[in-house]
Amino acid sequence: MKRKIITTADGSKTIQIEEWNEQYHSVHGAINEANHVYLKHGLLFFNSELNEKNISILEMGFGTGLNAFLTLIEAEKRNLSISYVGVEAYPVLQEEIEVLNYVELISAKHKVKFEELHRSSWHKDVKISDFFKLKKEHVLFKDINYTENFDVIYFDAFGPRVQPELWTEDIFKLMYEALKPNGVLVTYSVQGTVKRALRAVGFIVKRLEGPPNKRHMLRAIKR
Repeated sequence: MKRKIITTADGSKTIQIEEWNEQYHSVHGAINEANHVYLKHGLLFFNSELNEKNISILEMGFGTGLNAFLTLIEAEKRNLSISYVGVEAYPVLQEEIEVLNYVELISAKHKVKFEELHRSSWHKDVKISDFFKLKKEHVLFKDINYTENFDVIYFDAFGPRVQPELWTEDIFKLMYEALKPNGVLVTYSVQGTVKRALRAVGFIVKRLEGPPNKRHMLRAIKR
């Protein structure tokens, strides 16, 4: 499918799948969305609730690396130790990565770290910094196999409008099993089918205020 780079409302770039009219991030602001949904209501919520410095994160949809990049920087600021697994079925191309402007807008001093996120080998643990260890998995969502490995899941798949098969009870059962007790899953989608699927596999689901120009988002907790 044809992909093109577009600029979102906060000035940050993202990738659009033209055939689907679907973007990797919100057109209302890629960085704003990532900070609000995944950092504020995922990582920072878990850190504050459990006062935990060692945090393991699973990202479903590594994509442009934006969520990982923001997490790496936040870990450094807060002296957190992050073990991060990024799952991606269809990796972003190098020529696409080169035109993304996250480094310029977020932190120029972390340019090399952003490049390392994308250059690092698949299926290997790689130390990106003293605060951030990365393992990228080039697999389909349905093929992950983890049991109580993670504290936080960033669920950042393409939306249920275009890939409904990624938002099913079967997939969310894998997410539930991958989380430790008290683990947190956050996602931008608030569709009724998504909420029902999350609850059906055991999650406690809460609707929260969404990022700019989006009314709501979801946080699901495993008890």
